[in-house]
Amino acid sequence: MSEEKNNNQAEKENLSRRKFLRNSGIAVGGLAVGGVLGSVIPWNADTAEDTQQQQEETKNFNQALMYFNQAEFRTIEAATERIFPQDDNGPGARELGVAYYIDHQLAGAYGFNARDYMQPPFFHGEKEQGYQGRLNRREIYRIGIREMQNYSHQNYDTGFTELSEEDQDKVLTDFADEKVNITTISPGNFFQLMRSMTLEGVYSDPLYGGNKDMDGWKMRDYPGNQMNYTDIIEGEFKEIPPNSLRDHM
Repeated sequence: MSEEKNNNQAEKENLSRRKFLRNSGIAVGGLAVGGVLGSVIPWNADTAEDTQQQQEETKNFNQALMYFNQAEFRTIEAATERIFPQDDNGPGARELGVAYYIDHQLAGAYGFNARDYMQPPFFHGEKEQGYQGRLNRREIYRIGIREMQNYSHQNYDTGFTELSEEDQDKVLTDFADEKVNITTISPGNFFQLMRSMTLEGVYSDPLYGGNKDMDGWKMRDYPGNQMNYTDIIEGEFKEIPPNSLRDHM
């Protein structure tokens, strides 16, 4: 009886020891690895499908708001999509993340006109002279968005984001043609600023929030940020895939 009890106890100890070795990573394929190396070896290795799914589910932390609130962002997203719409050639401003580019620019020095002379006196300038007022770009955007919404409600009984694409085009055209009565800003200057920043967001490096996956460059067959062209400068024209600043890390 005592011998049987001793055998059971020894069997339990062996099982416990094997379980400990398996979980702690001390023995792998007959090698004593333990420590840090043992702890990083995956026992349940992910399949290629699992890895791909994890990559697809990875969040783009660059797509977050730094200046706009949610309502302002949706308005700019809708407006830029009408300025640079999706078509057979490729994605539009919404898919390219242009609204994020604008938001991030306004949150920084560009939005504060940090490199512009912004001191009085302020005089009404000619159209060729550009903006001559006291408001910085982020303030112009905030007023412009509000006036777009007001104009949409006054003329179409709904907000800009709820309008049909045709009516959104009409609102933007009225802003561009100075047909909107605004005393605080020039509607035409606001539209031109938004149009200019839309194109910047489409074609700038993805680092700045727009041009997602370099699709803006791909539509133009633009090579992006290449270190040099010494290997292809001679000979026939050659299309090369684009590079972003991230590709040089």
